[in-house]
Amino acid sequence: MATQPARGMRDFLPEDIRRREYVVGVIRDVYDRYGFEPLETPAVENIDTLLGKYGDEGNKLIFKILKRGEHEATGQADLALRYDLTVPLARVVAEYQAKLPKFSKRYQIQPVWRADRPARGRFREFYQCDIDAIGSSSLVVEAEMCAAASDVLTTLGFTDFTIRLNHRRLLTQMLTLSGLPENSHGAALVVIDKLDKVGRENVIAELVGVVSGNVNAGKMLDMFLMESVLSNEEKLQRLRRYFESSLVPADVLDDLAALLKLSEQTSAADHMRLDPSLARGLSYYTGAIMEITVPDLPGSLGGGGRYDNLIGLFLGREVPACGFSFGLERILVVMDERTMFPESVAGRSADVMVTLWNQQSESEAIALAGALRRERLRVDVYPEPDKLGKQFKYASSRNIPFVIVIGDDEKAAGTATVKDLRIGEQQTIARSDAPSFIRQRLSRN
Repeated sequence: MATQPARGMRDFLPEDIRRREYVVGVIRDVYDRYGFEPLETPAVENIDTLLGKYGDEGNKLIFKILKRGEHEATGQADLALRYDLTVPLARVVAEYQAKLPKFSKRYQIQPVWRADRPARGRFREFYQCDIDAIGSSSLVVEAEMCAAASDVLTTLGFTDFTIRLNHRRLLTQMLTLSGLPENSHGAALVVIDKLDKVGRENVIAELVGVVSGNVNAGKMLDMFLMESVLSNEEKLQRLRRYFESSLVPADVLDDLAALLKLSEQTSAADHMRLDPSLARGLSYYTGAIMEITVPDLPGSLGGGGRYDNLIGLFLGREVPACGFSFGLERILVVMDERTMFPESVAGRSADVMVTLWNQQSESEAIALAGALRRERLRVDVYPEPDKLGKQFKYASSRNIPFVIVIGDDEKAAGTATVKDLRIGEQQTIARSDAPSFIRQRLSRN
């Protein structure tokens, strides 16, 4: 019988979970400091809640759950695994609107499921780390989200990330300017969204099947492409020239300029890059859209944008909303490849291991382990008496830096022998001093 998990799914071993919890801890701490509050929703939603919210491409990737019991034979689905955390949030806002503040800010860190083709950093089950702000159309919201995302990545040790910025209405205006009928805009944006994944020529080839015969796909795409060496201001000026002789309003450029100006006061200032080719394929976006990339990872670490119409699908009236989401797995992949995790997270399961000299020393070993743990140290106890050489070798194999021995002499004298496996030195100290001794040695590295 096969023992591997289903394709696109994973088992999480202890080291995997430690790394995940470290990153989640950083994200949660930053989100807390920005005033976002926690929220959780069920893994399963009614299928009607999800269908029609992500466009045709997204609908195909929803994991559907067939009816059960006496209705199983129908082959119909009435439930589905959540595809993202934004649509469930919209449902929650509609359901609990009377209990929520005027300006509601939440973060949500939970797994989602997509029937996508697995690839490097792309899985069928993965965690999203979302922030959303409900109730305000101010650009301060977008600026704060970009700042929060920047703080997360900076705290984790990233320095080379880019926050790509665009606006959904700008995309619409540029498609209109190129002569593409409005009923083809959605399909064209889905294709343009693949630009960083499949390249210019493949996107043009796919656009040919979307645009009408009187629209040159290559020329249309070139409107969206600008040299990376151009500054944000130079890109804005070029875009303004595009619209000078057209009847298409260019007020959206003022919004982008204002957002970039606000971001100059935040930690995101040096990372913001206006990118007219950024599309983001989800159909519910209505305003500014953002995506974070690093040089050595195809796709993005996260993204988001404004979606003022989505909650209205549940509530019957428009509610301003904006959100941003990190893909946790992608962050973990890059941090692992770059060896960015602290040694305490990636390198060891415990700070110290207490050896077991013989059965008569079990009580002393357990008592000492308890004293060390009360000092917030991570402690393992070797579970059975064995040769000290084997116990040291076991601790070394798990990258535990310190071992403590309570032999017959130490037991009689109320002492303990501490060995630093990193440098091979050992020292006998008063047993009551063991916690402070270990902590001092750990703080030096």
